[in-house]
Amino acid sequence: MTATATLVPPRSRERNRAPRRRRGARDFFVRLPIRAVIAVLLVVEVYPMVWMLLGSFKTQDEFLNAPFWALPRSFSLDNYVSVFTTGGFGQYVLNSVLAVFPSLALILLLGVAAGFALEVMVWKGRGTVLLLFLAGIMVPTQMILLPLFTIYFRLGLTGTLWPLILTYVATGMPLTVFMMATFFRAVPREIFEASTLDGASILRSFWSIGLPLVRNALFTVGLVQFFFLWNDLLIALTFTNSSSLRTIQVGLLNFTGQYGAVQYGPTFAAIAVNVIGTLLIYLFLNQQVMKGLTAGSVKG
Repeated sequence: MTATATLVPPRSRERNRAPRRRRGARDFFVRLPIRAVIAVLLVVEVYPMVWMLLGSFKTQDEFLNAPFWALPRSFSLDNYVSVFTTGGFGQYVLNSVLAVFPSLALILLLGVAAGFALEVMVWKGRGTVLLLFLAGIMVPTQMILLPLFTIYFRLGLTGTLWPLILTYVATGMPLTVFMMATFFRAVPREIFEASTLDGASILRSFWSIGLPLVRNALFTVGLVQFFFLWNDLLIALTFTNSSSLRTIQVGLLNFTGQYGAVQYGPTFAAIAVNVIGTLLIYLFLNQQVMKGLTAGSVKG
């Protein structure tokens, strides 16, 4: 048996390529506005971060006498050293860690348990309780700060980080409960019914079945709450009455004035440390966040 090959004439190949080129050119011009918008958004988002990072290496003389778009003459780490030695930025970071991470742990633990109880368990009045949590989302934080400050002052907690932790938990619970209830709503009820028929208790169903099924959603909610708490200024500024209790955001607010004149280089370095740290956390948990965002979109 001999194989036969069909040869396409050169002119036929040229005729086939011409429509492809026209379609490619048409697709390019159709997508050009979208690409232009994406490019503008990238410039708007990325350029300030690049400018901030470059500014963290400049000296005070470069800020005052050179154009603001000029590159630093040398990439010295003196500003970063000054941030931690003179500015006390390390204490601000430690205070933020001690206030944010215990609050975040309590928010996630209580929020996921409440979401499970409100959506999976059947009991009278659960709809009303969920509405109360939703009402908590609509309460402005500014309205509760003065009453809370009075309560903390009478309890003798104003000289500690406990006011921050308790307030963070109280303000973060409504949104967390609502989101976790939404994610539990997407879990098939047959799974929990089967575990109950097998003799599993409510607590066992929660820890062994419910919690692993919403793990990616837990990462998503946790990251959202982490950014809220880490970037908080209003609550931290209200309840921190000494420099030893300042968090990062309050420290940045007071950082610019502690040298008498504004030292732009150390200030930019402090902001860069804060922004780059949170950006690395997001990049590390990016995949879990994307999975969690779509976890509650499809049921079954």
